[in-house]
Amino acid sequence: MIGNITPTLPAKLLGYLRPGAPALLLSSGADGYATSAYTWAIALDDKRIRFAVDVGGSSLSNLQRSGLASIQVIGPGDVSFLVKGKSRLLKDRIDAAAPYAIMIWEMDVMGAKDQSWTGVSTTALMYEWPAEQRAAMLAMEAAVYAEMRDMAE
Repeated sequence: MIGNITPTLPAKLLGYLRPGAPALLLSSGADGYATSAYTWAIALDDKRIRFAVDVGGSSLSNLQRSGLASIQVIGPGDVSFLVKGKSRLLKDRIDAAAPYAIMIWEMDVMGAKDQSWTGVSTTALMYEWPAEQRAAMLAMEAAVYAEMRDMAE
């Protein structure tokens, strides 16, 4: 139900994010306006989310300035959550994402807001890769999730 805020990730969201899923990274710019970027996210447990951040983008600048971030998760059925928290850099480069320059950040969850509406289902946020790149990009995506999940802290 919309408006239900919990201090940890609810079981439904935790189950969806454990293997990894696309999400939106939201942060506040120096001008006070919101910015968004597509990201990959995984839940390690009900208090921590790891996510990818492009090197050189406005999201990185925002995170370096404040550490505050929100992750918007939209999954199949009624998985629709906004998660907020304080974030920190864990790794300068995701090896599995090479040649792309992408970092691993981790959020300590401060709150998760259930944004689902009773009787309404959403279409999951997902990447649609061009046919000629699909297999390679799906393999890279799986490797990125594994690296984010398995890296030493």
